[in-house]
Amino acid sequence: MSELLTGIGELLTNDPERPKITDAAVVVDGETIAWVGEAAHAPAADRRTFLQGRAMLPGWVDSHTHLVFAGDRSAEFEARMAGESYAAGGIGVTTRATRAADDDHLGALVGDRVHEAVKGGTTYLETKTGYGLTVEEEARAARIAAASVDEVTYLGAHLVPRGDDGEQLDAEEYVDLVCGPMLTAVRPYVQWADVFCEEGAFTPEQSRRVLEACRDAGLGLRVHGNQLGESGGVALAVEMGAASVDHVNHLSSADVEALAASDTVATVLPACDLSTRAPLAPARRLLDAGATVAIASNCNPGTSYTSSVNFCVGTAVLQMGLTIVEAVRAATWGGARALRREVARDGRPAIGSIAPGARADLHVLDAPAAIHLAYRPGMPLTWGVWRAGRQVVAPVL
Repeated sequence: MSELLTGIGELLTNDPERPKITDAAVVVDGETIAWVGEAAHAPAADRRTFLQGRAMLPGWVDSHTHLVFAGDRSAEFEARMAGESYAAGGIGVTTRATRAADDDHLGALVGDRVHEAVKGGTTYLETKTGYGLTVEEEARAARIAAASVDEVTYLGAHLVPRGDDGEQLDAEEYVDLVCGPMLTAVRPYVQWADVFCEEGAFTPEQSRRVLEACRDAGLGLRVHGNQLGESGGVALAVEMGAASVDHVNHLSSADVEALAASDTVATVLPACDLSTRAPLAPARRLLDAGATVAIASNCNPGTSYTSSVNFCVGTAVLQMGLTIVEAVRAATWGGARALRREVARDGRPAIGSIAPGARADLHVLDAPAAIHLAYRPGMPLTWGVWRAGRQVVAPVL
């Protein structure tokens, strides 16, 4: 059954030729978009929904989350707000809680977080393992994630964990485990691999070993890089042809130039930057240099416990110097590009844009224009969400 969505006050499409259409309409046929244009020229459809001048965007594509976890780290957050510095070691607190949760509880937590994200306009989600850090626990996390999200990333190289005796494991021996038995165990459930290339986590040399092993196993590559300093993560990601390098708070001129000359997406995580009181990632500088930028939530229990891409987009406009069109594109098409889903593959429609043939992932705001995401920060502006042509969030009337 086809549906004509008309009376759209402002439509952001991500079409470079026509990024914004006013008084617009969209026809959805099954799971895909069949037609886009001015409402006056819209074709007939089986049913019609009038949106009363509301704005429509592509659904958010959240390309960086950590949803498979249990436990609470609000005390750590409170201490950080009181002036204590963030260190990667806080991940160990979540690791212990996650290992202690049974499958049903952990799966329910992931499902609840996905539901929250969808209610906020997210229609495509990536999430990572990385809070199990044993062969059995990482495989469990990957299996649970695969039941709830669109793309799963293997992050066994999140942190070198402590052993049962409480002592830190040998880093090189742990990398052997990540590249060997652990990779084999998670492989049926994951499409991507990631590594935390940072002081306190993994060196560039260790990170390269992980990425090479995962690439050889057929996984796409991602990197957590340059969050706490100029860690070498950006250079490694570009060298290895990674789809994205995420965080990118601390960039040299060479890093910016390398990203601009590559296909590696620079994913910025504004909510994380605020939560850790880190310098905001230089999204404006990256865009001006010609790099591709994505915006993601980085939903996780330690440094960004939010799945609100609305908030991240508003922050990008208010504090990072992006226009609303740039910020929306980064959180939709940019996220899709970071997942290599901005064009059709595997017989599935593309995501991240509103165009004929794309998957019908649509986000309607209870506002006449997308700029209200920054103009009215923190307000619950998501009015309706269509995912693959089906309305999954409807207004309460």
